[in-house]
Amino acid sequence: MVNKLNGENSPYLLQHVNNPVDWYPWGEQALHKATEEDKPIFLSIGYAACHWCHVMAHESFEDPETAAIMNEHFVNIKVDREERPDLDSIYMDAVVAMTGQGGWPMSVFLTPEGKPFYGGTYYPPERRYNMPSFREVLVSVHVTWDKDREQILTSSQRISEHMQRSAAPENLEVPIQANILTQASSSLAQAYDWKHGGWGSAPKFPQPLAIEYLLRRATQGDEKSLEIATHALRTMARGGMYDVIGGGFARYSTDNDWLVPHFEKMLYDNALLARVYLHAYLITGDQFFRRVCEETLGFIARDMMDPLGGFYSSLDADSEGVEGKYYLWTLDEIKKALPDYKEAEFIIAAYGVTERGNFEGSNILQRVLEDAELAEIFDIPVDKIPERLSELQNKLLHVRKERIPTSTDDKVLVEWNALAVLAFSEAGVYLGDNYYLDMATRNIAFILKNMLESGHLLRSWRRGRARHAAYLSDYAGLILALLSLYQAYPNPQWYQSATGLAEEMLEHFPDPSGGFFDTRDDHEELLTRPKTWQDSATPNGNSQAAFALLQLAAYTGRSDLRSYAEKMIGSIQNQAKRYPTAFSNWLCAADFALAPVKEIAILGDETDPGTQALLDVLWQSYQPNTVLARSNMPVPLGAPPLLEDRSLLNERPTA
Repeated sequence: MVNKLNGENSPYLLQHVNNPVDWYPWGEQALHKATEEDKPIFLSIGYAACHWCHVMAHESFEDPETAAIMNEHFVNIKVDREERPDLDSIYMDAVVAMTGQGGWPMSVFLTPEGKPFYGGTYYPPERRYNMPSFREVLVSVHVTWDKDREQILTSSQRISEHMQRSAAPENLEVPIQANILTQASSSLAQAYDWKHGGWGSAPKFPQPLAIEYLLRRATQGDEKSLEIATHALRTMARGGMYDVIGGGFARYSTDNDWLVPHFEKMLYDNALLARVYLHAYLITGDQFFRRVCEETLGFIARDMMDPLGGFYSSLDADSEGVEGKYYLWTLDEIKKALPDYKEAEFIIAAYGVTERGNFEGSNILQRVLEDAELAEIFDIPVDKIPERLSELQNKLLHVRKERIPTSTDDKVLVEWNALAVLAFSEAGVYLGDNYYLDMATRNIAFILKNMLESGHLLRSWRRGRARHAAYLSDYAGLILALLSLYQAYPNPQWYQSATGLAEEMLEHFPDPSGGFFDTRDDHEELLTRPKTWQDSATPNGNSQAAFALLQLAAYTGRSDLRSYAEKMIGSIQNQAKRYPTAFSNWLCAADFALAPVKEIAILGDETDPGTQALLDVLWQSYQPNTVLARSNMPVPLGAPPLLEDRSLLNERPTA
């Protein structure tokens, strides 16, 4: 018997449609039921690729006895955090306030008014990990609700008031200080792990936004920043967290050596990482970085693209009910896949494959020998090693495709697709490859066709159905993607779409005290109106909005847009200097704001070699603080004001 999730579009919610739990989606029906029946709400928030979400589902939500307790005493609501980042943000803040930590699955108990009073993350079916069993938690909450309601109401009120206070903005009248960049770079250098690469200890996350900031500093002569960035990129791409066979990165590493990944693959990680590997290649000329970029973009195009042009959200960590099984190799499997003895020995040596394995009796492939070492052992010219590896990896990929694959969360999210467009459009112009530009153009065309409804941007699409009002991060991210595509392929439609979205953002999202709320002013009323400042695995909506306003100010000459963005950056600069990994995209925006932005207008027929020669000069090196407008003559309607009153010099292509 299916529950109330059967009309939903989210793969995560549909994973739970046959649970014996009487799940509801978030909405008026569930909230009204809780009020009418005077029951607390059990809110479970997760996402389709989340391993521990699957574990808790199998252990508890598929268990009839546990479900009976849930159904009798609670109104049970399931939420996909990727579809509803507003709910995820609000209730994650509450869980962190209550327990000191957060994560998914998130398990929160609410009053019928939506106020949280108790919560945590994963609960086991029996007592373990120093945690109570989930059934014990359910019974305890039910008894307290019945016997000591006043305690719950007092607690929920206190937590709600704390959340309201923590959402208050800072003083937005502080000008950006020039030392924000040097101090942030120093903080990143001091915290860097030179032994293993990256920041912090296990679990280790890739931090592409921090690396992007360091690469920006490198373009201005900061050698230490370049050394840190390239070291981090090399350590992550040896394999393990990086899929050397099929391209693309897993979500994070469970150990300090980047060997054992949490095997899920997210679109946003791969989009952000492909872009920083591209930028590292442009700065250093190292073909290794280019290869990782191209393999990662190739993975996205091959495994994460809908036939209509949208990019899917994620690939699961599990296949056949086992985490990572799809990606692991035994020694015998390598030998069977590569029956030529010399080929098998080459891969075995390069990746240290053994009978014992390095993970639960199997092998996660991670480079143990450098190119020069392999060249000496196998008597191959060192410059031929990458080609040899690529050839053999493709053979292994062909064999791996015969395995039962991981499941795909095939919903399309505007915010994450925008990050992919940035990577594809920049790869197209910097690498001179129209394939990447075609991918970016298809994706943007898909979003504008399928995810705009009566002028309102929607966040999520799946199988012909778009849902959920878009958030600040969707608007700001799409503006940046459109401007990037416009610079790569100067169709005025992309620029006009960007300016139209910016006007929507400025009308419906601003906070009178500064910055932007995460939700529109006509969004459903929630416990609080969320407003997030910190960057996380993805750039924060406010930091992207500041970036977008700075770029639009350069295109239009509007000082009000620049002033608004500068006030936003000024408000977070003290935190950014102290906690740069939590404000890395803000630091990139500050770098843009403080740098002498190069505003470049290029006029000339696209087919004229002279026009291409001007563009070649521009795209031969990484240009992080450049705004480009270009056009044939005459300049068409809808082109940026940056092109106004420009003319050809001696009737020749002109910059």
